[in-house]
Amino acid sequence: MRLLFWVAVLFGGAVGLALFTQFNQSNVVLFYPPYRVEMSLNLTLALLLLVFFVIWTIMSAFRHLAEMPRRAAAYRERSRMSKAQAALRESIENLFAGRFARAERAAKEAQVWPEQAQTAALVGARAAHRMQESGRRDAWMAQVTDPDREQARLVSMAELLVDARDAEGALETIAQLQEKGGRQIHVQRIALRAHQHLKNWTEVLRLARSLEKRNALHPVLALRLKQMAVEAMLEERRHDAESLYHFWRSLSADERHAVRIAEQAARYFSALNRQTEARRIIEEALKVNWDSRLVQRYADCAEPGKALPQIQQAERWLVDHPNDADLYYTLGVLCLGEQLWGKAQSNFERTLKYADRDSQRRICVRAHLALARLFEETERPEEAQKHYRESAMLAA
Repeated sequence: MRLLFWVAVLFGGAVGLALFTQFNQSNVVLFYPPYRVEMSLNLTLALLLLVFFVIWTIMSAFRHLAEMPRRAAAYRERSRMSKAQAALRESIENLFAGRFARAERAAKEAQVWPEQAQTAALVGARAAHRMQESGRRDAWMAQVTDPDREQARLVSMAELLVDARDAEGALETIAQLQEKGGRQIHVQRIALRAHQHLKNWTEVLRLARSLEKRNALHPVLALRLKQMAVEAMLEERRHDAESLYHFWRSLSADERHAVRIAEQAARYFSALNRQTEARRIIEEALKVNWDSRLVQRYADCAEPGKALPQIQQAERWLVDHPNDADLYYTLGVLCLGEQLWGKAQSNFERTLKYADRDSQRRICVRAHLALARLFEETERPEEAQKHYRESAMLAA
């Protein structure tokens, strides 16, 4: 439609010009004594138009000639910029592809264009780091001096340092970053790895909780890290009952109910003669996670002569877990400690009945040994010898 419009305008202009020249009878007379020149107005206008185009063409030619050096320089700059950008793309692609030597060479080529020289230096530093060239890595990083790229430099340096097992250097770099207000999730992940290398379990626990709350860690990984940190911190406090208790109360409910953590805490409390706390830990954890390790640890939480409440609790658990061999064994140990010989014997025998001899061989050995000791206490040596033989055969 636009083309049709301009064609109509062109034809209309041509018609108008033809009519103007046909009916225009005017003349132009130029006097330059002793000369007199007389021309029609149409010819005069045509000559003026011709002179204008000639002068415009000559001036344009001179202008283009004068601008040729500048245009040549601009062309060379564009060519250099295009090659540098292509080199930067090649460097990044090689870095991701694992061709680190090529990535470093391409990064050097990309530095030809000053605008992206420092960005290329960041890529070159990562490539050098992957080749275990820490000297070249630091040299690349030293080229990044632009304040606008300072955060990128610090984050990259911290990540590379923690990857090289230089956890202290990584934390120093992160401290510089945090002074400038950088508190991204990625920086917290780097700090978590650094503290893990240094076994700063307090910080590992704090960062794991923070990242889990922000959905920045996989739940399984977060649980594992928290378990490692809590286990180490429980280990540090295993000789101080008050310190152990206060730390235990500072944990979240999910952490206290984790099987490994609850089992370890109950073991330490039992060793410190704090059976009440140990028993409570096991009972609360078993409400959430029924596990054989917790069930077996429950027998260690008994105070001599005061195990009746635990026996009653174990019998209540049997209602929901009537075929649990570990629970029968624990109940047998509790009854044995209270010298309830008949109940202890029946529970150990049920342990052997419900235990799988292939996957639960250990509990079977322990049940046979417990029965052997029980029969010795009740002066039935033949039956005791029988169970000693059974336990030896299973152990072998």
